[in-house]
Amino acid sequence: MTTPLPHGFPGLFIALEGGDGAGKSTQAALLGQALVAAGRTVVRTREPGGTPIGEKLRALVLEHGHGDIDARTEALMFAASRAAHVHQVIVPALQRGDVVICDRYMDSSVAYQGEGRGLGARAVLALNLWAADGLRPDLTVLLDVEPAEGRTRRTAGAAAEDRLESEPDRFHADIRAAFLALAGAEPERYLVLSASRSPEDLHTAIRAALPRVSA
Repeated sequence: MTTPLPHGFPGLFIALEGGDGAGKSTQAALLGQALVAAGRTVVRTREPGGTPIGEKLRALVLEHGHGDIDARTEALMFAASRAAHVHQVIVPALQRGDVVICDRYMDSSVAYQGEGRGLGARAVLALNLWAADGLRPDLTVLLDVEPAEGRTRRTAGAAAEDRLESEPDRFHADIRAAFLALAGAEPERYLVLSASRSPEDLHTAIRAALPRVSA
């Protein structure tokens, strides 16, 4: 790939979004492996996290036992983690021409804090655009999962739910609706796939979408 993408960097930025239990981590791993095999340099990362300070913030905001965290504080912690992530990891990788595959990005904040916590999608989007200096993905893959199915998946075996995962199904239904609304507003930037499809089928669909954002 030699033609710079809309963000102005030669690399390719792919975000995977969706409710908890949708299978984002699985698809990020499969896509990363396929692109490395094809000769690309890939940076796989996640949010919140991706940097030392981001991982500390991740623990504070997602793990139980840190006391009450009000909605605005939660939103600001996610935005602070994202700012460090964008400026320390994502932008340098895109400047090098790498492919960045990110498990969650700012659409998660818009869905979880903007809609789920009732802070307002527009306000949370503005906060995160400022934190990320306006950086948006070239392609956002939305894995759409029913709240009940997501809970079944993430509680399989001995897995324990984090602060956000343990919210009631009504909360997760609002999150799902928010993600679908975001995708509906900018269909050219999204690939929406049902998380009920097999991992192999989802991977094939994601790979097929890459030429339209990397040509």
